[in-house]
Amino acid sequence: MDKITISTFQLFKMFPDQESARKYLESRLWPKGVRCPICGGDKRITTRKDGFYRCNACKEDFTVRTGTIFERSHIPLHKWLYAMYLLVTARKGISSLQLSKEIGITQKSAWFMLHRLREACGDDLAELRGIIEVDETYIGGKETAKHESKKLKEGRGSVGKVGVVGLRERGGNTIAKPFDRPDKATLHGAILDHVAVGSMIHTDDAPVYSGLDGLLYRHRSVNHSAGDYVKDGVTTNSIDSVWAVLKRGLHGVYHHASPKHLGRYVNEFTFRLNDGNCKHHTLLRLESFVAAVANKRLTYARLVAS
Repeated sequence: MDKITISTFQLFKMFPDQESARKYLESRLWPKGVRCPICGGDKRITTRKDGFYRCNACKEDFTVRTGTIFERSHIPLHKWLYAMYLLVTARKGISSLQLSKEIGITQKSAWFMLHRLREACGDDLAELRGIIEVDETYIGGKETAKHESKKLKEGRGSVGKVGVVGLRERGGNTIAKPFDRPDKATLHGAILDHVAVGSMIHTDDAPVYSGLDGLLYRHRSVNHSAGDYVKDGVTTNSIDSVWAVLKRGLHGVYHHASPKHLGRYVNEFTFRLNDGNCKHHTLLRLESFVAAVANKRLTYARLVAS
């Protein structure tokens, strides 16, 4: 086995069927023994067949799927694990059409499956500390490339696009989320929510970041409009590289992400940078993914609701 990754063939040998995948998930989600996901008890539990358990305290039956993104899914658990493996190892993601071919399900089921997995990626992280690079980008088609009937005719740049603000700790984690208004209150609010007081903030020279240098934070900027991208150690190159990978994935793999679902796509990419970092062994990345699936149920009705 490689020091940093495992092959698809090795993964199939580890989890060849539903039963092996079930036992692995139980060992990761219930490390201290079977626990009822409904009442939280672990004392009065009876083992039944086919992975079912009975909690005699709350009189409910449950499986390892209960209370997770797998709940009420008819897709075998070893196929779920393979999809998780693909999501953490494919740097730019995997399309629902490709996944449907890989594991032998319909494209519609694969699309729902991938959104459930993205739902698991959406944990808010602990506060970022140290040097934090902050930048915003805009996702959506160019006005000039749209059909005449779909042009908004309200200008260029961010018109018709969804903004995403990103915060990347130098040498650490990344947080990104869509926003509605590209104003100072919105972007400063994102920093206040996710950055520890006293941290150093690096941004470009956009006016929306003015006023950060004060009692709570130290702020330095680089003047991109003057062609400066690194000056005295101040740069936003790391967060810019996040946008490069995100846009390549959205354009080249997913082709389109509606504003409604964009947040989940962003969560997928940031998870891959954080818990799914390729510097970690593949099995550790898979374990981080499994740990995130509890209490993250996403129903199809909620997914497609307007």
